[in-house]
Amino acid sequence: MTTQSKIFEVGIFGFLKILLRGAAQVMFQCNAWCGLLFIAGIFWGAYSSGVPEVAWGALLGVMVSTATGYILNLQAEEGQEGLWGFNGILVGCAFPTFLGDTVWMWIALALCAALSTWVRTGLNNLMRGWSINSFTFPFVLCTWFFLLGAHTMHSLPALHTSSHVMHSLHGLHHHMGLEGAWEAVQIWLRGISQVFLIDSWVTGLLFFLGLAASSRWAALWALIGSALSMGMAVVMGMPVEHIDKGLYSFSAVLTAIALATVFYKPSWRSAMWAILGILVTVVVQAAMNVWVQPFGVATLTAPFCITTWLFLLPLLKFDEQHPDHSQWHHRS
Repeated sequence: MTTQSKIFEVGIFGFLKILLRGAAQVMFQCNAWCGLLFIAGIFWGAYSSGVPEVAWGALLGVMVSTATGYILNLQAEEGQEGLWGFNGILVGCAFPTFLGDTVWMWIALALCAALSTWVRTGLNNLMRGWSINSFTFPFVLCTWFFLLGAHTMHSLPALHTSSHVMHSLHGLHHHMGLEGAWEAVQIWLRGISQVFLIDSWVTGLLFFLGLAASSRWAALWALIGSALSMGMAVVMGMPVEHIDKGLYSFSAVLTAIALATVFYKPSWRSAMWAILGILVTVVVQAAMNVWVQPFGVATLTAPFCITTWLFLLPLLKFDEQHPDHSQWHHRS
């Protein structure tokens, strides 16, 4: 059966539902309505920031990575749950953020999105013996290769490479203080929006609503993860301009959802474990910022992956079921 016939077999609306689930799976949700609100948030944030190519890149990324799963004839159940798409949509957000808008960038985006699908399968095969999952690391690894390569591949414009973006972030003036409840709320929500590399509190609100449509626990822990990581960053005296943009929170948001709601059932034990994971994620984020800066790349969601692996590898048992961290729970 050809890829086209496989897509037509599920139907146009069925394929659209799979794509939306792919967006939602970035935050561990298997819910098309959640994915729809995520896509809406991406489009709002991209267009309001004057970078609409990020929104269209997200769509291209999730479509290519999902289609790649069909081409490779991967496990159909994973495709139905959107698990072929979540790395691809992050690739689609990252490339227009860090690279110039040229035809070669779009070709590289499509190639990297496809690569993320089979790299995910390979890493999951490798990690299954340790009872852990690759999470968003296929996106991180594949995107790092392309961003590093962009330093010598001059057809990918150097003006918008990740090193330029990072340099600009370090040079930003502090336009928004931490005083005032409304300012704090905006920063709080940006910590959620930055999961998709979007700097918009409205996007963060739409992401929160998407999570709430799928899982109230996930929505709650996204807020907790963003708030605690923001608070720790302030206490530890981290750069204010980075705190304002939610750059110390997005990985912590993912860690919070993973540890508190996905791989452990919600309980006071898993809550304490998740809170500790959130705080450690901030430390890992700060350390990785220092580590990757000379290479001119962003950490992306690597701090979340590393921290969550470290917290899942002990295979601690907080409920009656022995944890199997190689898969996550799927929601309808």
